[in-house]
Amino acid sequence: MRRQAWAGTVLTALVTSAALGIAPVRADSQGEPRSATKSVDWKPCSDTPAVECGSVTVPIDWSQPDGPAIEIGLARRKATDPNARIGSILINPGGPGASGVEDVQAGGIGGSFSADVRRRFDVVGFDPRGVGHSHLIRCRPTTVQPPDVLPTTAEQFRRLREPNRAYGDGCRKLSGPLVGFVDNKSVIRDMDAIRAALGERELTYYGNSYGTLMGQQYAQMFPHRVRAMVLDSTMDHSQATTWSFLRSEAKAVQESFDQYVAWCRRSTDCALHGKDVRRVFAELYARAERGELIDPRTTKKISLLELLLDTQYAFVGPYWKSLSEDQAKLLVGKPEPAVTAPSKPVAEKSVEDPATPIFCQDWRVPVRNVDEVQAYRRKLAQVAPDMKLPAQAWASAMTCVGWPARARNPQEPLRWKGVPPVLMLNSRYDPVTPYEWAQNVARQPSAVLLTYDGWGHAVYSMDSGCVTAATERYLIGLRTPARGAHCPAIEPPTGRRPGSA
Repeated sequence: MRRQAWAGTVLTALVTSAALGIAPVRADSQGEPRSATKSVDWKPCSDTPAVECGSVTVPIDWSQPDGPAIEIGLARRKATDPNARIGSILINPGGPGASGVEDVQAGGIGGSFSADVRRRFDVVGFDPRGVGHSHLIRCRPTTVQPPDVLPTTAEQFRRLREPNRAYGDGCRKLSGPLVGFVDNKSVIRDMDAIRAALGERELTYYGNSYGTLMGQQYAQMFPHRVRAMVLDSTMDHSQATTWSFLRSEAKAVQESFDQYVAWCRRSTDCALHGKDVRRVFAELYARAERGELIDPRTTKKISLLELLLDTQYAFVGPYWKSLSEDQAKLLVGKPEPAVTAPSKPVAEKSVEDPATPIFCQDWRVPVRNVDEVQAYRRKLAQVAPDMKLPAQAWASAMTCVGWPARARNPQEPLRWKGVPPVLMLNSRYDPVTPYEWAQNVARQPSAVLLTYDGWGHAVYSMDSGCVTAATERYLIGLRTPARGAHCPAIEPPTGRRPGSA
């Protein structure tokens, strides 16, 4: 999401291609860029010498293969046993806007693969176009404070829509024509160029969260080029309407809240053990809505959206113990005047933001006026009586209000034909990519869903031996679990979440 750590028409660049580091790329007789069929020139990464870095060249607009081009950044950890090597696994950690290059350099997803998988495969991460080392998109905020995504009046809605439009125009001015071509269908053509440059006849792929959308649409466009595909925590791009998108997310967030409440009842590790957790959260919600929720550690005011986003993030781990401690402190905190640092002009500063252009090109989830805002909020509160609304999904939809270009890759039914077996992983209680979404995608004839009967987002990182073993069997031997298979839940660790006090 824009301004947080989650343009469809052909746009005319307001800066020259040369100034942006964009070069033309020539096509071969099949219409693919010739450079995409060249092998990658791997060299040690400057900041991580044990990892190799490289790139492939792709056109900005795949319908104009001879037009301006960019480099797609790659990072590789080579198979530890060259004699046993099967090939390469291409990975993406999600987002939108997460860096596969940085993930490989940090030993993230690739480091989580079992020793036997790492022995047999090169692990290759890529930065999708507009992200990180792939011509990073920069934008310029138009206001010191971001617009209110919970407007209650027509004027507040206008003050959301107009800055969003101006923000999108600023992205285009700073980052050029690529801003209009960061949709997922462009990304999957880049993925196929990467496959060719790696010398792989078929793609082996692991995608997490938003990376699963890349995998799904790649399989739809290039079914016969798939060797194996692991989709972990699955997006569902068939959620055709704003209401279906928000409703399914709200249901998942509420289910995660219910699981947190149940844990607090049974565990003395919960700082709210013995208290009515629902009543505690309702009190915090009411204070935030009145503008009276103060963080006692900083004396800064916490907005309603911040409270909801922070709570939803705690369900991702899940980081229940940390969440309960934070809520206990907020409950006893005394409302005090907020300490606000002097605002500095931001007109001359740019921010890195591939996420907003990507989401607004891949999803058409219109909210047209303040009356619709209020209607959605009333209906969502019925679906999620404690959480009231799914903060991340809501903020994503509202940042696209007024966006100055249409969605290039709006939602559509997924239709696979000729795709080999695909392994899907999903938690039963995922607050970001609902289990309902995984069930919908798993209706594809070649999809096999392995359910982790626990909590959180990104199943492969849950340290489940059951999940790890099933994934290893699939990647190496192409053997999927039985349909309907489940892995038992592991009680979440009680450590604090990253970045908390």
